[in-house]
Amino acid sequence: MQPFRRRVLYIPGYDPIPPRRYRELYRREGAQQASISGYGLSLCARVDRTGFGWGAAGDFSDGAARAEFEVLIWADIVQGSMGRGILATYGQLVRTAWAYIGSGALFRLMRLRRGPVIAALYPIVVLLAQLLVALLAGWLVGWLAARFGGWWLGLPLMAATAWGGLVLWRRLDGRIFAHYLMHDYAFTAEQGGAYPAALEGRVAQFTDRIADVLQGDWDEVLIVGHSSGAYLAVSVLADLIRARRVPADGPTLSFLSLGHVVPMASFLPRADRLRADLAYLSTRDELYWMDVTAPGDACCFGLCDPVAVTGVAPADQKHPLIISAAFTQTLSAEKQRALRGHWFRLHFQYLCTFDRPGDYDYFAITAGPQTLAQRFAGRAHSPGRITTPAGPGNREKVSA
Repeated sequence: MQPFRRRVLYIPGYDPIPPRRYRELYRREGAQQASISGYGLSLCARVDRTGFGWGAAGDFSDGAARAEFEVLIWADIVQGSMGRGILATYGQLVRTAWAYIGSGALFRLMRLRRGPVIAALYPIVVLLAQLLVALLAGWLVGWLAARFGGWWLGLPLMAATAWGGLVLWRRLDGRIFAHYLMHDYAFTAEQGGAYPAALEGRVAQFTDRIADVLQGDWDEVLIVGHSSGAYLAVSVLADLIRARRVPADGPTLSFLSLGHVVPMASFLPRADRLRADLAYLSTRDELYWMDVTAPGDACCFGLCDPVAVTGVAPADQKHPLIISAAFTQTLSAEKQRALRGHWFRLHFQYLCTFDRPGDYDYFAITAGPQTLAQRFAGRAHSPGRITTPAGPGNREKVSA
């Protein structure tokens, strides 16, 4: 029998790292998951070599599959938004804090999950603490220098020490992630939730690319969006379907959103485009949409229905199916201890090995012989699904 044929198009979150890291992550973690779960999985060559990606061959008890992966890249846009000096980052801090506090978005977000709100406040608190430490160090050095050599020496030493402290903190950001996260939230909030022109252009390119892939001879075209990439995928797919670019006799179109942070964007005042896309996509028959999060992931809105919590759920909402990755059940106590405190690593757990696997298995989903809808047929929402309409979309629907 011919193996099941799948095309996977992956949209990363706000990530400046080159896309090859995703291939290496898939290779390493996939081999571990296959060993634990008892199926075959190996990397292989692609037939369609457009863009950056890799191939995978899966051998499961219910059949074989061949998958070709492609990463839809926007890391260059991320890198451009991060190319700012220290003073500019503190300017971002002020503007971003005001964007969320002044619009009331922060208080609406707090009604859903505290974890991602704390994660959003983390860079603000840490950057202010770094500034305070640098200023105190500068004042101490300046005071000592002034005491023994006069203020003509103390003032420049105070300024140099304070600035040097801020530079040192930034060099340590690979461990602290305060500057990185500040850039991330600032990028989302810069235009009040509206997409910057460069990102709108990339959304259009992604839409064209998926439309091209849907013309191919595949059994399933699977779109995977992780973190911020989840809401970008929502807009891409909404544009694709609105333009009637999903062939009726083409491959099955599936959408897997992982660790979404949709409310961080959709709750902002100018996110009208995203809110409309969420409402539209939730009713469409052209695709199957499943959303996977975990309450243990402090960087996502665990078990929050992204459509419902935004306040734009129509009466005929069909999607998404809300599934929990249930870290406390699917990760052993030893692995949970090893990951404790590594909240950024936990945010990528959806793409990694589960040593006590449940029904969510990223590698079986992407390299197995069933479509997403077939694999989760009859599956109900996970207990604890949150549908509280906390976003501004609820007010807009009422006023309309």
